[in-house]
Amino acid sequence: MSRQASKDTGAELAVRRLLHAAGLRYRVEYPVPGMPRRRLDVAFPRAKVAVLIDGCFWHGCPEHATQPKANAEWWRSKLDRNMARDRETTEHLLAAGWTVLRFWEHTPAEEIAATVRATVDREKQDRDLRKQRAREQSRLKSRGGADG
Repeated sequence: MSRQASKDTGAELAVRRLLHAAGLRYRVEYPVPGMPRRRLDVAFPRAKVAVLIDGCFWHGCPEHATQPKANAEWWRSKLDRNMARDRETTEHLLAAGWTVLRFWEHTPAEEIAATVRATVDREKQDRDLRKQRAREQSRLKSRGGADG
């Protein structure tokens, strides 16, 4: 297991290259807020968008997952814990107001990058709209408000 890449996998690097080329700036191996020892593959903290690219074997892809024959019971338990941890991390991030994008490593990098870009753009627009509304509300309150 120690030889298995846990970060900077080929799929992650391909997606990051495409995101960077599209002008997006992001954090790599970003700590999951409030969850020690858990990290996001790619994060857009201001937009609160988390990107996770899961390996088919380690995260139980329904299409490509395999079951080792040697020490099968230990491996089944290990992989089940990985999938439970994935669910827990996703739920935690959603509760904290993050948008969570999970992809399988076999998903084409171009497809992942397009989805991420659209999501980040939408979240930025939503954030800007919320800020604009808050400024307008503040301005109305400082002038006595529409009701006053």
